[in-house]
Amino acid sequence: MGLTNQSTGTKVLKEMFRVQSESPKDIIVALAGNPNTGKSTVFNNLTGLNQHTGNWPGKTVANAQGKFMHENNTYILVDLPGTYSLLANSVEEQIARDFICFGHPQVTVIVTDATCLERNLNLVLQILEITDKVVVCVNLMDEAKRKKISIDLNHLSELLGVPVVGTTARDGKGLEKLKDIIAKVALGKVRTTPKKIQYDEIIEKAITEIEPYIQNSINDQLNSKWTALRLIDSDNLLLESINNYLDFDLSKDELLNLTLKKTHLELEKEGFKLEDIRDQIVSNIFKTAENITQKVVSSQSKTYHPIDRKIDHILTSRLFGIPIMLALLGFVFWLTIEGANIPSNILANIFLLLEKKLVLFLGWLNTPIWIHDIFILGIYRTLTWVISVMLPPMAIFFPLFTLLEDLGYLPRIAFNLDHFFKKACAHGKQALTMCMGFGCNAAGVISCRIIDSPRERLIAIITNNFVPCNGRFPILISMATLFIASTHDTFNSLLATLSILGVIILSVIITLFISKLLSKTILKGLPSSFTLELPPYRKPQIGKIIIRSIFDRTLFVLGRAVAIAAPAGFIIWLMANVTIGSTSILTHCAQFLDPFSQLLGLDGYIMMAFILGMPANEIVIPILIMSYMSEGTMLELDSLIEMKQLFIANGWTWLTAICTMLFTLNHWPCGTTLWTIKKETQSWKWTWMSFLIPTLTGFVICFIVAQGARLLNLV
Repeated sequence: MGLTNQSTGTKVLKEMFRVQSESPKDIIVALAGNPNTGKSTVFNNLTGLNQHTGNWPGKTVANAQGKFMHENNTYILVDLPGTYSLLANSVEEQIARDFICFGHPQVTVIVTDATCLERNLNLVLQILEITDKVVVCVNLMDEAKRKKISIDLNHLSELLGVPVVGTTARDGKGLEKLKDIIAKVALGKVRTTPKKIQYDEIIEKAITEIEPYIQNSINDQLNSKWTALRLIDSDNLLLESINNYLDFDLSKDELLNLTLKKTHLELEKEGFKLEDIRDQIVSNIFKTAENITQKVVSSQSKTYHPIDRKIDHILTSRLFGIPIMLALLGFVFWLTIEGANIPSNILANIFLLLEKKLVLFLGWLNTPIWIHDIFILGIYRTLTWVISVMLPPMAIFFPLFTLLEDLGYLPRIAFNLDHFFKKACAHGKQALTMCMGFGCNAAGVISCRIIDSPRERLIAIITNNFVPCNGRFPILISMATLFIASTHDTFNSLLATLSILGVIILSVIITLFISKLLSKTILKGLPSSFTLELPPYRKPQIGKIIIRSIFDRTLFVLGRAVAIAAPAGFIIWLMANVTIGSTSILTHCAQFLDPFSQLLGLDGYIMMAFILGMPANEIVIPILIMSYMSEGTMLELDSLIEMKQLFIANGWTWLTAICTMLFTLNHWPCGTTLWTIKKETQSWKWTWMSFLIPTLTGFVICFIVAQGARLLNLV
């Protein structure tokens, strides 16, 4: 009995793999490959700026599409998630496999790494079992030359039965030839005869018995031999995808099921247990890849590159790895904070001049004063505060972070911290997402996509807010400078720096503690293993780093922040200017929160500043100053000394500053981050958990510190 489109979800599957194109004549090209093969570089260089990114429908995995023109034809290039195998163990592998099977690309380009071709051929051979419209791109030919590795591309093409093109995508070498070959394969000008893997005799016999039943059912909609192999392997995820693609359910085919059961029994008699079949299949693939590699690759250096090894002996050593990492990250933070001051001031001055012009324009229009105040003093000032404070640090931090990524250092950070995250029952890749959170927690949440395990991805998302983003650094720096280091003029700068470093270390410790707590309670489970590849160190491409980090990260996050800050500016102005009796709503709320806030070492105005600063932490200090001075608009004092005098006049002590720093470190995520969490998890439940967990942590820590200091009569 066949299933309908509605019951199988065929429409949903087709929608998932629908490629945005302007014409039905556009040629769809899938771009597949292992991670760290330069696949994204090939994609970026082929498509230029003609690309867009999003998520696969219903998934949190990135979906990048772009187009390029060649000989009057338009090619839509779909950058599939990097994967080592099509034997789906993760969402990324499942998406890559299903797109190649069901997305109907006219050509599949497989990007491989010339320095480790054998490992990459495993994926190539698996894809060749699915489709014959394949082009193999052997990238990083310059790296292979540097390591004295030579590859006979023509012989490799003969052995694989498909075209092979050598490229150095970073320099654009070989990409024109790649376009030519893609066009010839797509238009049928090149005949391909893909290499077929020869499995063990007993497995080949099993395939032969099942394949005829598959051919009768699928009518050449899928490769029958490959589908038969997956049925023998009992790949349930693939069966689900097939059932969602075809007009019937293979599991309802009684004759096929009887043959399949008979085949499994025969395999067991020959010593092949069901759970061992996949291992045997993978073993055959590996042997084939090894045989091909031995015939086409020659190398004068049989081992890992000696220079890379010497560097790794230092950067990943137990003695120097962590200190070097902390020093390097500290330098990045310092450069971000110091370097952002000048452009932030420039932007603030530009916005101030623009504000004056807008005031004159509204005056010329005879705009009512209340509209002027809402638009200029509320919405405009909030937006300009967010942009002038957020944009410069992100524009510095993200390129620096991308530079470390391009150099190949970020996997070394994950290697150094993997042991600590394993102890916390979390994923080693969480180290990378945590580091990204130092620039922006919203970007850190997005980067959690690199974690395969849904459970561990949720842990990384929920705990990402425990590391301070660039919006919280101004608060931390102000408190450290005014109340911790100010009494020691000689070592003022050093003490402030050490205070911030201590806060960062504390944030990492809290992240690990909460990660383990989540793993033992609401997100129980064992830490998963993952393949951590240490790619070769490479010369970074500065221009592309700046473009990628600015467009893909900085402007993306800033856009979300601006969308949230605009309505927040109106609410802040409203609460500061609308009065009940002779007191503003803001003051009423602060007085209501004051008893509870005092228990945490804060006061009601500080708590209200954090609440109203939810759109962006950058506006917490301006709101606090506005509240203390009973002004109706956000403002900034001319110096830190004036700020300290204002705070002391309103009852601040060193304990207030410490608790403010701790609460800055541990409180609810900003609106942009919460929005991003909702987008990534597709769940209000986990969005609320991401709000409550850091908030409750902050309440507990501040309460313990404040009450402990008071019991010991330290204040």
